[in-house]
Amino acid sequence: MTSAEILRLEAVDFVRSSRRILSDVAFTVRSGEHWALIGPNGAGKSTILSICGAERHPTSGTVSVLGHRLGRVEIRRLRESIGHVNPRHPVRSPLTVRDVVLTGATGTTERMMRWEPTHEQVERADRLIEMLGLGALEGATWPTMSQGERGRTLIARALLTDPPLLLLDEPSTGLDVAAREQLLETVDLLHRSQPELATVLVTHHFEELPETTSHAMLVKEGRVLAAGAATDVLTTELVTECFDYPIGIEHREGRWQARARRAKAAPGAR
Repeated sequence: MTSAEILRLEAVDFVRSSRRILSDVAFTVRSGEHWALIGPNGAGKSTILSICGAERHPTSGTVSVLGHRLGRVEIRRLRESIGHVNPRHPVRSPLTVRDVVLTGATGTTERMMRWEPTHEQVERADRLIEMLGLGALEGATWPTMSQGERGRTLIARALLTDPPLLLLDEPSTGLDVAAREQLLETVDLLHRSQPELATVLVTHHFEELPETTSHAMLVKEGRVLAAGAATDVLTTELVTECFDYPIGIEHREGRWQARARRAKAAPGAR
């Protein structure tokens, strides 16, 4: 049985200030798939993600998100069905973990004045806090939390409305190795515990890919170089072409590794 279509981009171009950022981008995400968008800095990955999240409209082409075509749907309501994790989330108040998670119900960065969550929303927030290993932070506030704790809190926030689509924009930004590994374990747990959830993750570091990554797209200069099953796309040959640099790719024990490939010495050279 074919999984439900969650997201489709067809012949998408994006132009900003007369500069072409994306050209002819196309891919389809289905329920339960976990995509990674990979490419050099400036390749257009975050622009693609913002279009997937209905935060930007393409200059040309068509975008369908959760069965709704951009340009023919009320954007605010559509965004309520999309979870978006941005590690640069601008919280300025000393909100508690629960308060930050509950802002996912209103789509705001702060608790709205005179707004009170329902009993069901509070219960779901608390379940997510426990599931993501944040239960011990009950008294902590945003300014005192580590970057890793903030990252997991933002994932809980994005999941509060039980969205079918979760977008993660470089979620490991600013994390040390231990915090990064804990975050990736959290994402893998999420994928396994919610098998219908579709995710799209942007990164340019292969070690930041969760084990449960199922699909990948390589982006180069605003175009799709390759897209499909992760094991077919994340190859030494394609990644080398994408980054214009000899990079060897290994897939070992469920994780991806990338290393520069040394040029072979000429015969007789010392």
